[in-house]
Amino acid sequence: MTPARQLEFHEVGADTWSDLVRLMDSRGGPHYCWCLAWREPSSVRKRLDLAGRRASMEARVEQQTPVGILAYEDAEPVGWCSVAPRETYLDLGGFDSSEVVWSIVCFFVPRSQRGQGVGEALLEAAIATARSHGADVVEAYPVDPDSPSYQFMGFVPMFERAGFHEVGRAGTRRHVMRLASPSKGPGAARG
Repeated sequence: MTPARQLEFHEVGADTWSDLVRLMDSRGGPHYCWCLAWREPSSVRKRLDLAGRRASMEARVEQQTPVGILAYEDAEPVGWCSVAPRETYLDLGGFDSSEVVWSIVCFFVPRSQRGQGVGEALLEAAIATARSHGADVVEAYPVDPDSPSYQFMGFVPMFERAGFHEVGRAGTRRHVMRLASPSKGPGAARG
């Protein structure tokens, strides 16, 4: 992120829902999925049209289920990161644990904002959000930069720079990476 850039981050809730809608529905936005790939089984998603997908996400927000955060610049949304308790998602390929685990599963930054550090700033804010809610571990499932799929989950080098450690694989492309809260010590980062 360039030093002159001033970003703010807010969790998605009733007061920021319209900003998420505006970002998702923007040109190139992920309105086709509404970040449900890891929240609803494919059999359910296939039956939903675009309005149904948006309504499914809105229902979560209305129930005050954490779904993610938005990045803002000059009061305009410029990025999204899906970060929430792991149990609010389908099976992501992580490991069973008695720890409080929050998962990061999706990023969206409009093309005009890319390459300016918004993704890394979102990652830092997602970690802070998870920790503010008592997460012992933040887990992510990024891919290698040359991966032909799952790029919306972020890239391994970005997570490594943030201190995440690989603890396994989920499928053939996704790396399972973890970051323990400072009070948990380095051993917790390994699963």
